[in-house]
Formats: sequence, C-alpha cells, structure tokens
Amino acid sequence: MKVIEGYMPFMGHEIYYRIVNPDGEKAPIVFLHGGPGSSHNYFEVFDPLSGKLDRPFVMYDQIGCGESTVEGGAELFNANTWLNELDSIRDHLNLEEVHILGQSWGGMMAIWYAIERKPKGVLSYILSSTLPSAKIWKEEQHRRISYMPEEMRQAIYKAEETGNYDDEGYLAAVDEFMIRYCAGRVTEDSPEYLRRPKKGGSVSYVVGWGKNEFTPTGTLSGYDFTDRLHEIEVPCLITSGQIDLCSPFIAKSMYDLLPNAKWELFQYSRHMPFIEESERYFQVMIDWLKDKK
Repeated sequence: MKVIEGYMPFMGHEIYYRIVNPDGEKAPIVFLHGGPGSSHNYFEVFDPLSGKLDRPFVMYDQIGCGESTVEGGAELFNANTWLNELDSIRDHLNLEEVHILGQSWGGMMAIWYAIERKPKGVLSYILSSTLPSAKIWKEEQHRRISYMPEEMRQAIYKAEETGNYDDEGYLAAVDEFMIRYCAGRVTEDSPEYLRRPKKGGSVSYVVGWGKNEFTPTGTLSGYDFTDRLHEIEVPCLITSGQIDLCSPFIAKSMYDLLPNAKWELFQYSRHMPFIEESERYFQVMIDWLKDKK
C-alpha cells in the first residue's frame, strides 16, 4: 500500500502527516488521535482497510506529539490551537470533502469542531470511544474506581486530595485501572506500531487534560457539549467497548442526543475496539461508508 509522509508548517513548528492510499477515489478519512498527547501510531492498524474502501486515510501527529514534538509549548495546548491545526491540515492537503474519525480526545475535538466551527465538507463523523462532557467522564471513571480494591481506591483518593501523583501505591492503582478499561500491556508480540517508542506528548496531556484519566484539571476540563449535540446534523457513527473508558452510559448519552446517529457497542473491547475486535470494527466501517461519497 502506497504511503506518503510529509510535514506541514504550523505556528512556527512542523506537523507530521501520513497519507495511506493517496490515490483512493472516494472521500478521505481524517483520523484524530487521542490524548491529548498520543500519536497516530495506533491508527496504522487501519492501513489495510484503506484499499478496501478506496479512500485515502490521512493521519497526523498533533502539535507536541509524536513526530510533531516541540520544545516546551505549554501555551499551545488548548482547543483553539488544535482546531486551527485541523483546519490547516485540511487546507494544506486540499481536503475539501472528508469523513472524520476521532478517538477519545480526538472524538472530543471532532464534536468541538462540528459545533463551534461548523465546517463545510464533512460528510460524516465516526466518534470512537469518546465523550460529550468532561464532567460525565470524571463521574463515570470515579464510579468505576469505587469497584477497585480498597487499597487502590484509597491511593487514588489520597493523590487527588494531596496532589501527590508520584506515590507508588497511586501509580500501581492507575496502572491497574488503565489495564482494566483502556488497553492491555504492550508485549514483544504486539504489532510494531504499538511497540514503537512514544515521542513527546506528556506536556500536552498534563496541560490539556490533567494527571490521569479521572481527574481533568487542564485546559479541556470545562469541555461540555451535552446540551449542544443536537446541533450536529451530519451523520455520526458512535463506537465504543463494553469495558471502555467510554462506558456504555457515556456512549448512550451521545447517541440519545445526536439527531442522526448510529451506535455500535463492541462486547469484548476496552478503549480501542479497532485493536481488540478489529475484524468486526472494519466491517462496521465498511457498512457505514458503503453508500457515502
């Protein structure tokens, strides 16, 4: 499969992008990775699907992440920067008509983009394991923390109370929480794109979100579009896992309020159903896109 890589100038920095199947005839899919602070790497699982769909797949590392790492840059990590970056990628690559797949934070960005920017040319959104509100996310994660062993619960509560996020008991509790609801450990048998060493992103995550998944304190902590989801009239596909950080309650709260939505729940998945149930996920995407430009 043909892959093109390049860099886009943005705010005095260079933003890495990767296009799979650039000669595809149908409208491209733009992938928005999670975090904030992750990278496009895990989206490479989708590469084989681009040919089947006859679509270019456009992935990029958001500013401060992966191959788009910058020195410092805390002042960059806010919604306005990330939305401008998405607009710039579309302009730079002449992406007039697109589908947008946003996973986790990337889905938050897609919702923000749809409501605040009302962009032209977006044919559909795929909202993968994401959220309509930081508040509902925090509440759901704390509900799940309440089911953890007493020692781990107390370690998390103590860290939140004291602001000491370096305690060994706390770190062990967070590790267990993320294995339960986010993803399993990467091993030598994992695909290369998951084993690839992570570059940058830690500052972006802490500044944008916070110290962990369940204590949002950053520039995105006030994120809440629950009461405005009805403004998104473009077709939306919601995907989530049964044991996902995006719990079925969170996913259904979006499904109930979006006027033109479909929801697919993946029974055996955590936060990345496209990794844990990739065959079914790909078929869901094929079915979603088969009658679309």
